[in-house]
Amino acid sequence: RRFDRHSPFFVGMTAAAGVAVTYGAVHLLVAAQSVLVLIGVAFFLALGLEPAVSWFVNHRLPRWLATTTVFVIFLALMAAFVAAAIPPLSQQATQLIHQAPHYIQQAQSHSSTIGKLNDRFHIQQRITDTMNGSGGSILNEIVTASSAVFAALADMLIVIVLTVYFLIDFPRIRATLYRLVPQTRRPRAILIGDDVFAKVGAYVLGNVAISAIAAVATAVWLTAFDVPYPLLLGIFVGLFDLVPVVGSTIAGVVVAAVALTVSLPVCLSTAIFFVVFRALEDYLLVPRIIGHAVKVPALVTVVAVLIGGALLGIVGALVAIPVAAAVQLIAREVLFPRLDGT
Repeated sequence: RRFDRHSPFFVGMTAAAGVAVTYGAVHLLVAAQSVLVLIGVAFFLALGLEPAVSWFVNHRLPRWLATTTVFVIFLALMAAFVAAAIPPLSQQATQLIHQAPHYIQQAQSHSSTIGKLNDRFHIQQRITDTMNGSGGSILNEIVTASSAVFAALADMLIVIVLTVYFLIDFPRIRATLYRLVPQTRRPRAILIGDDVFAKVGAYVLGNVAISAIAAVATAVWLTAFDVPYPLLLGIFVGLFDLVPVVGSTIAGVVVAAVALTVSLPVCLSTAIFFVVFRALEDYLLVPRIIGHAVKVPALVTVVAVLIGGALLGIVGALVAIPVAAAVQLIAREVLFPRLDGT
C-alpha cells in the first residue's frame, strides 16, 4: 500500500525536521554574526562608493582600473589632509606632552579647580582603581587593550578588502540579485533597485558632510574659548562623529575633559555646546541633509535611526536611513499602487 503522506507520523516528522533545520540555521547565523556584520558594512561602503566608480566606468575606464582610481584618489586626499594637518597637529601634540606634568600637578593641588574636584569626587583614585581593575595588573590591561586594537585593525583591513572586491564585482552581484526576480517584473525591479543604490551613495556623502560640520564647529568653539589643541580635538570629533549613536557623545566627553584644564565654566559651557549640537545634529542636520539627499521625511529619518539603534546598535543606526529610504520607495512603487487598485 502507498505511504500516506498525511499520516500523523509523517506530518510530525516533517514538522520536527523543519524545526531542527530552522534552529540550525539560526544557530549558524548567530555564530557568524561578527563576520556577517563586517560583510554588511563592506557592502554598504561599496554602495556608497559605487557612484564614483560608475562615473569612471562611463568614461571608458575598465572596472578594475576605475576601482583602483577611486581608492588612489581617496588615499591621496587623506595623505594631503594629513600632510597639511601634521605641522599644527605636531605642535599641539608636543604642547600636550609638555603640559601633561602641569595637568597632573593641578590635579594634585588642593587650590586649583581640578584639584578641588579631585578632592571631592576622588577622580584620580577612581581612575587608578579602574586601571588596576579587580586585582589585575597593568600589564594584563595593556595586553587586553593591544588585543582589542589589533582586532579592530584586522576588522578594518577585512572591510577594506571586501569593499574592493564588492566594487569590482558589483555589476555581477547586482545582476545576480535582479535574476532572483521573475522575468515579468524584472524591469521594474531594476529601476527600483538602482534608485535604492543611488540613495545609499547619497547617504554616505551626507554623513561625511555632517561630520565635517561637526569638526569645524568644534574647532571654532574651542578656539573662541582658548581651549588648547582645537585642531586636534576638531579632527577627533569629526572622526568619531562618523560613528552613529555613541560617537559624538564620546567625543564630547573627551573635549569637555580637556576644556576643564581651562576652567570649570568653560568645561560646563563646552558640555552644553555638545548637548545642543548633538540635538541639532539629530533633529536638524540629519533630517535636512541626509533626509533631503535620500528623499526621506524628517520624522521618518529620526524614527528610523532610533529603531535601528535599538535593534542592532551602531550598525543598525548606520543603515537605518538607507533601509527606510528603500522601504519608502518600495511602498510608493509597489504597495500603494496595489492597494489603490492601479
